[in-house]
Amino acid sequence: MITIDGSYGEGGGQILRTSLSLSVILNKPVKITNIRAKRPNPGLKPQHLTCIKALTKISNARVEGDRLNSQNLTFIPTNCRGGNFSFDVAEDMPSAGAVSLVAQALFLPLSRARISSKVIIKGGTHVAWSPPYNYLDEIFIYYMRIIGIHAKTNIRKWGWYPKGQGEIEIEIQPSNKFSPLNLTYRGSIKRLKILSVVSNLPYSIAERQAKRGEKILREEGFSPDIEIREVSSRGKGTFFFLRADFENSRVGFSSLGEIGKRAEKVAEEAVEEFLQFYKSNMCLDQHITDQLIPYLALAQGESTITTYCLSEHALTNIWVVEKFLPIKFRIEGRKGEPAKISVRGTGF
Repeated sequence: MITIDGSYGEGGGQILRTSLSLSVILNKPVKITNIRAKRPNPGLKPQHLTCIKALTKISNARVEGDRLNSQNLTFIPTNCRGGNFSFDVAEDMPSAGAVSLVAQALFLPLSRARISSKVIIKGGTHVAWSPPYNYLDEIFIYYMRIIGIHAKTNIRKWGWYPKGQGEIEIEIQPSNKFSPLNLTYRGSIKRLKILSVVSNLPYSIAERQAKRGEKILREEGFSPDIEIREVSSRGKGTFFFLRADFENSRVGFSSLGEIGKRAEKVAEEAVEEFLQFYKSNMCLDQHITDQLIPYLALAQGESTITTYCLSEHALTNIWVVEKFLPIKFRIEGRKGEPAKISVRGTGF
């Protein structure tokens, strides 16, 4: 049994999700201790319990410690199976836990199941401290297809904090192998797209977000495409998403509105992060970098990627993966700075 210290590195839920995903796909039992020990409210929360429940169901696992606020978990998978599944983050108690994080935990093992899968996940689709649905759909899925995993997503209901109650659907086809990624030269920018969204608030807020984002980008020499939408939801919320397509890569940056936060500020946060990325000449944003780590480790061949910011999340994910597989990542760069990451994957 592999033992993982959940307090290592950034010490958050990412350690749990990556560990369980690898446990299922490799059929290796794992014990995780000190779960989320560095967080203000340590231990398992509804979102994490949903991940555990979902991975337990697809792998017929035996589990100990799967209860609210538990800091220790033992997970023993049997075999991974595909099929049709439905999971609700708020099943046991009200929560706007992120559906995208549950999706990421399921994605890796289901991509190697014997049959295709259709998964419905209910919860928060656009909440703080997690990838919004649009990032999952337009950035994560984009790279999965390059790696060799055919999948598609659909948002049925938008869910904002604190009500949640959103719903997404994911379809995943099994893959025989993962192709390596070589992303060291992004090339010229081909398209820049702004999406500004509002629910149950004045439409003018979305217009102000889009207008401010466009103004900054035009001042920097860009000509973005703009889409403004009003979407139905049980809660209130605003959202700004910026997607940049280059010759060889794609990145996304987003920001959420909140009470007391001006619409212009929402746009500025995402645009300023994009401009920092653009000046770095790197291929990947920091969020997709850490999400790709397990796939590069399991790919057939050598992968090399460049990221504009080597995050604690990425370093922690590398540490977890190296606990499960006989590989060693090579890193050129320091935490918080542009970096190059290379690894020779094990294949399957």
